[in-house]
Amino acid sequence: MEITEAAKKYHERLFPGYPSKLLETDPEFIERFDNFAFDEVVNQDDLDDRTRMMAILSVLVGSQSIDEFKAMLPVALNFGVTPVEAKEVVYQSVPYLGIGRVVPFLHAINEILIARGVELPLPGQATTTLDNRLEAGNQAQVDIFGDGMRDFWQSGPEESRHINRWLAANCFGDFYTRKGLDYKDREMITFCFLLAQGGCEPQLISHAAANMRLGNDKLFLIKVISQCLPFIGYPRSLNALRCVNEVASTDFPAGE
Repeated sequence: MEITEAAKKYHERLFPGYPSKLLETDPEFIERFDNFAFDEVVNQDDLDDRTRMMAILSVLVGSQSIDEFKAMLPVALNFGVTPVEAKEVVYQSVPYLGIGRVVPFLHAINEILIARGVELPLPGQATTTLDNRLEAGNQAQVDIFGDGMRDFWQSGPEESRHINRWLAANCFGDFYTRKGLDYKDREMITFCFLLAQGGCEPQLISHAAANMRLGNDKLFLIKVISQCLPFIGYPRSLNALRCVNEVASTDFPAGE
């Protein structure tokens, strides 16, 4: 078995002039992996390069794959993802992964951008203040999930109601309201953070529904899962597919 011409050409697009060292030490493995990931998978559908790369970056953060993130970030920047968009992917991962798991990716993206001659800090993208983040965040929840989320931050048991307030003000008010990515992009990368972590199926169902509500339909989400599969494996990909199919086959209430 040999690496196909299509796989070779795509690998060269990803890593110009850089032959894989594993081709020398693990040739049988690389033949199968490259033919699958860089020929069979990328030619499965018509997902555009920018979207594919943003999804891949997001699942690499979600799965804590720092070495592969460092390898793929320059590729993403060469394939149409802007520095601002890449930074927004990392920033938005914090509400879904926690800062403890994201700090290495912040350092990695800064090092790579600086090495490419990008001046930091990047232009600010915030649109809210401490005074209006709650109101703006709740409006973002309504825009994405539907009117059932209006004033959701005031609901729930008194002892845990503050978490619903944080969800509106922090997760949505601090992050979803930022420029650089629109709601459709942000819901797509959130879907990727959740599917890559595993064990987040209730949230994955909710955000699959939000994606569909915004126009990222079932077929689009299946394309995203498919392109991410070589990077996160079959179990989490199949779990995500099950969640997408569940939402697509039911009248899922927006906002739950």
